[in-house]
Amino acid sequence: MIARIWHGKTRIEDYETYTEFIKKTAIPDYSKTTGFVKLSFLRNIKDNEAHFTIITYWKNVEVIKNFAGDDFEKAKYYPEDDDFLLEFEEKVEHFEVFA
Repeated sequence: MIARIWHGKTRIEDYETYTEFIKKTAIPDYSKTTGFVKLSFLRNIKDNEAHFTIITYWKNVEVIKNFAGDDFEKAKYYPEDDDFLLEFEEKVEHFEVFA
C-alpha cells in the first residue's frame, strides 16, 4: 500500500470554510477513485495559519494515477483552491506503508 501526503495552508479565517470544502469536494473525489483504500484528514493552526494535511492510502502507485494522472507526484488542486490556499505546493510525498 502507498500513502500519498498533501499539505496546504490557508488564513485562519478560512479554517472552517476550507474544511467544509475538503469534506464536500476533495474527499468524495478521492473516495470514488479506483484503487483508493482510505484517508486521514488532519488540520491544525500553527504560526497564525491554518494547516491541512490529507493522507490518502492506495493499493499501489499505478492506481494513484487514476486520481492524479501519469505525473502522480504532482499535487492535484481544484478551481476553488484559488480562493483559499496561500501557496500551491507543486509535489506531494509518497511512502510505502509497512504497518
